Amino acid sequence: MKIPNDKGYYGEFGGKFIPETLSACLEELEIAYAKAKKNKNFVNDVNFYLKEYAGRPTLLYSAKNLSKVLGLNIYLKREDLLHTGAHKINNALGQVFLAKFMGKKRIIAETGAGQHGVAVATVSSLLGFKCDIYMGAEDVKRQSMNVFRMKILGANVIPVVTGAKTLKDACNEAFRDWVTNVRDSYYLLGSVVGPHPYPMMVRDFQAVIGKESRTQILKKEKKLPDYLVACVGGGSNAMGLFHFFFNDTRVKFIGVEAAGFGLNSLNSASLSIGKPGVFQGANSYILQDKYGQIKNAHSIAPGLDYPGVGPEHSFYKKIKRAQYVSVNDKQAVAGFNLLSKTEGIIPALESAHAIGYLKELAKKQKNSLVVVCLSGRGDKDLDIVRNYNGIKL
Repeated sequence: MKIPNDKGYYGEFGGKFIPETLSACLEELEIAYAKAKKNKNFVNDVNFYLKEYAGRPTLLYSAKNLSKVLGLNIYLKREDLLHTGAHKINNALGQVFLAKFMGKKRIIAETGAGQHGVAVATVSSLLGFKCDIYMGAEDVKRQSMNVFRMKILGANVIPVVTGAKTLKDACNEAFRDWVTNVRDSYYLLGSVVGPHPYPMMVRDFQAVIGKESRTQILKKEKKLPDYLVACVGGGSNAMGLFHFFFNDTRVKFIGVEAAGFGLNSLNSASLSIGKPGVFQGANSYILQDKYGQIKNAHSIAPGLDYPGVGPEHSFYKKIKRAQYVSVNDKQAVAGFNLLSKTEGIIPALESAHAIGYLKELAKKQKNSLVVVCLSGRGDKDLDIVRNYNGIKL
């Protein structure tokens, strides 16, 4: 089975549910990406900068202290060590070189936690692009240091004051901008969401995570892991980890969503409690009310504040290739503290959801070999955790 098919479908999920004004934009992008993948200069540029600029390959670190505490054999894929502090640079580099390949002059992006925004501002500065980044006003307040970083890097950060003032609203404004300015502008979408070809493109640029992890774990342990664990908002770091293991059916995938305050309250667990529907250009699992209206999402981690998920994750859920679970704010902060105190590694709150789930996994699967994608570092989240009263430091 070709995933996605030529129309951008992963089984019943994905596709292009778009206004006519976006058709030409996406057709141009799809054609350019197909050509770029076969272009030696494009491929060489991306690979060179992933290595020499971003810092690939990242380490697969044996977390012996954390493993001892939990009774698992845990390895951390250290995407937090990349330039800009998160996996987002992988996709940002790939797409900015695609924008260059297409002859664009300006980059548009959305951001939630700010890590994608920082990565986009970074690569735009590197290649000399004008850069406008849309960010929900609520996230601007929560992630003020990342806003400052983007501005230092030369980007124009545009607060979005509509809706819940978070990630989905930033995406909406970025799409509107792109439609109006498609001739000279490129929309650098940050996750495996949206209309085709974005979910496929972002997956392809993030698949280096799983490709490296597979080689590294076989070298270190002489076998494949029992579990791959990663946080899921839109789902790019998780899909990046999972993709190269898809045919290794004995390797189980666990995607960890944000339950927010708790499973019975406002949350961001689209795959756990959402229903299939169309959102921002694709058919996928989304948070919606009985009338099909999109619900607002909440997570202590701004990067997981999204009421949808990538269509390939929805496909994985449908065919039972992956299991999707939820971790609430308190469990995520506990994971944040646990990794910090056992390994001296402060994770992003997004990644802390994956760490927070390991206690539950350990109850069922002692001594299992587990690879966790540590998608980002936690510098950006220190104020949020400091002000959080759910658990004592």
